[in-house]
Formats: sequence, structure tokens, C-alpha cells
Amino acid sequence: MVQAVSRTSTKSPLGRRLFLAAPFVLAGRLAQAQQGGSDVHFKRSSLVVVSGGRDIKFDVDLALDDTQRARGLMFREKLGPYEGMLFDFYKEAPVSFWMKNTLIPLDMIFIAADGTIKSIHANAVPHSTETIPSQFPVRAVLEINGGSAKLLGIKPGDKVLHPIFGNA
Repeated sequence: MVQAVSRTSTKSPLGRRLFLAAPFVLAGRLAQAQQGGSDVHFKRSSLVVVSGGRDIKFDVDLALDDTQRARGLMFREKLGPYEGMLFDFYKEAPVSFWMKNTLIPLDMIFIAADGTIKSIHANAVPHSTETIPSQFPVRAVLEINGGSAKLLGIKPGDKVLHPIFGNA
């Protein structure tokens, strides 16, 4: 990082200002996303959870970048029975979530890079700032209505089929 700063010092003052302002712009966007800014838009997609010999289809919003992942399902007042949000982290890593500014209980389904469900946190409490860890490195997290995973029989070891996992 020090080398990047010294390189920019030979550039124009405008370039230096833009370089130094970048962290503040990113922080502002993340804060706006967390405060319910309506400028966060999500692509829609479908996925299938294969559980107990059944294919369970969900229509999901895709959280593909830091701003979208920071916003998540915050401020949503309802979620359809087969709707959710798929958070893609692009590589396997331990992740944690919280429910700050989230109005409805959610099941968090933690998914490995091959689409295998590694763990499920059921009925995350709305508005809680308690962190919910993945327990394992995961590629993605699927959030659905609280209690739906148990109701539908979704469990660790089941498969999620979607293009991000290369299996759909």
C-alpha cells in the first residue's frame, strides 16, 4: 500500500485526490446501503435445492458485490414462501452475518463452492447484532424465510443447483 501511495504522488493532484477519496466513497456507499437507500438493485435468478429426492425451486435476488451484500434483505417487510437472496462471495471463506435492520426472521443456508449445504442457521432473530458464523468456509449463503428450511426438509448435505456453483 505504501508503494501505491508513493506512485500516486508523482501523478496530478486530481489523481492523488481521487486515490485518497476512494475509501471514503466506498464507505459512504456501504453506509447508504445499510440505511435503506433505494439505489441498491439486485439481479433476479432461480435456483433449486435438491432435498430428499425433491427439487425445491426458489426465486432469489443475487447479492454479488459489497454494496449488495451489505444491504441484503434489510428493511424488507415480507418475503414470499419460495423467495430469498443468494449472497455470492466468489471463493470459499468463513463468513458471518447479522440481522441489524432486518425486519423478518430468516434461515441462513451456508453453501460450499460445489453447491453442498454445509450448515443452516434457523430463525435468525430480526434486528439482532449478534454475529452468525458459517462454521465452515463457504462460497455462498442463501437466505429464506425463517423456519422454511425445516418445513421443507432442507438439511446439511443437500445440494443447491445454480450457475455460480457450476452445476446448473
